[in-house]
Amino acid sequence: MLKQKRNKLYQKLKDKFRLVLMNDETFEEKLSFRLSRLNVFVVVGTIVIFLIIGTTFIIAFTPLREYIPGYSDVNSRKRVVELLVRVDSLESALKQNFQYLKNINNVMDGNVSGSEKLVKPTEKSVNYDTITLLKSKEDSVLRNEIESESVYNIGITNEEKPQNSIKNFYFFTPLKGFVSNNYSIKDQHYGIDIVAAPNEIIKSTLDGVVILSAWTLETGYIIAIQHQSNLISVYKHNSVLLKKEGMYVKAGEAIAYVGNSGELTTGPHLHFELWYNGNAVDPKEYISFN
Repeated sequence: MLKQKRNKLYQKLKDKFRLVLMNDETFEEKLSFRLSRLNVFVVVGTIVIFLIIGTTFIIAFTPLREYIPGYSDVNSRKRVVELLVRVDSLESALKQNFQYLKNINNVMDGNVSGSEKLVKPTEKSVNYDTITLLKSKEDSVLRNEIESESVYNIGITNEEKPQNSIKNFYFFTPLKGFVSNNYSIKDQHYGIDIVAAPNEIIKSTLDGVVILSAWTLETGYIIAIQHQSNLISVYKHNSVLLKKEGMYVKAGEAIAYVGNSGELTTGPHLHFELWYNGNAVDPKEYISFN
């Protein structure tokens, strides 16, 4: 019984039909097709399968998929990877710059490493008797040649040779004003505070190169200049900085304006420091601010 039903169904699928296209007015036959249900199913199924395959290929392998809602740009993943690499590089550079600025701020504030405190250098701080010099054979020969030449040199005596000392510098006054707070190692105040009107011009005390031009939370806008003979001048709490790092400045050249920036300030003034051979010195011993 079941087999007979299957045969009947199969015969129905194979039954032939004719599809005729005729002229509606003259009833003239233009085109005709012999079809069966099975042929129609096969043709329609094949077309549907090809449409599905073609649509899948377009979505998966062509840029047209970005126009379909729900699909992102073709190059989005590549861009995301590039952005992640850039962010990682920027984060590493930012950490290095932050550590660099932190170290400079510690030096400017007098925070030396370890538990050592900053002390004023004296001649007794070095015991020259403990220093031993080892002379090589070449060094001895060179010394003998120089000493033999100096016997006949009567141009300059030892007393006439210039000495590399901070007292030999001619300092330009960075700012005229009232000194409200003096230099004090005991209070860890390694400079002087000069009270002046806001936005007065601050000038470089000597020729040199700007090694720091930045902003810090405690001292606000700060600028530091490296001079010859291991001498550094520092200017803090400015309102505007006129020079950038790496620039060369002349003595008396404008470098900043008086301000009130930073947390460690109570009014418009200049905090001025002098560092000689890595140690802070009292600027009033070498410069007149009145």
